[in-house]
Amino acid sequence: MHEGPEAAAGAGDPRPQDGFADLGFARLDTHRVDRTGDPEVVYGAGKSVEQALGLVAALRAAHPARPALVTRAGTELQAALQDAYGDAARVEADAAAVSVGTWPSTRGRACVVSAGTSDGPVAAEAAFTARVFGAEVDRVVDVGVAGIHRLLAVRDRLEAADCLVVVAGMDGALPSAVGGLTGVPLVAVPTSVGYGASFGGIAALLAMLNSCAPGVVVTNIDNGFGAGVFAARVARRAARRETPRAAP
Repeated sequence: MHEGPEAAAGAGDPRPQDGFADLGFARLDTHRVDRTGDPEVVYGAGKSVEQALGLVAALRAAHPARPALVTRAGTELQAALQDAYGDAARVEADAAAVSVGTWPSTRGRACVVSAGTSDGPVAAEAAFTARVFGAEVDRVVDVGVAGIHRLLAVRDRLEAADCLVVVAGMDGALPSAVGGLTGVPLVAVPTSVGYGASFGGIAALLAMLNSCAPGVVVTNIDNGFGAGVFAARVARRAARRETPRAAP
């Protein structure tokens, strides 16, 4: 295992006084971790492999104790990160995401619930993000409202979480059902899964925004990353006084 191309970052001081590292093609926010508790994340879509590698190298130089997270990473970028960082790179192919560096110990628990198998990639992105950001993660799959008994059978797992991420496409009804069963903080994620009248996830988005279950908040369509960040922060704060659990 090796730590990868830190020299490619092009930043002499990884934490300059002005709070960012100027890489020429990007200005990496090196002080975000101080403001929010979490470092900046690399959104892989639309970036060249070289640009993404440079950003990861700069993140590793600035925050060696925290993993660098890359979302929406294509297969070429996934392979490049594995080649550059060896075992330090963890690839979650279903989520199209990669982390580089040691995962933190966990505080609190996020439960990611998905309606159907087709919602899996968005749910995987949420789960991977929440774990990289320091929450223990439980995954509950294929419990859509067309077979509500499947959801009722896992109610104990919902109640055990500090935050729920509920992912659904089609009619987007699952968050309302979950929100009516438990008072655990809940963030709903509409997906672009569905036939023509789902309008690429707009139908699910509007259904979730109009949920009759109180306490349901909603992310953008397919934004598993945003939901994972939210869930990790809620879970960590809920468990501040607990003893951290060691990373696997």
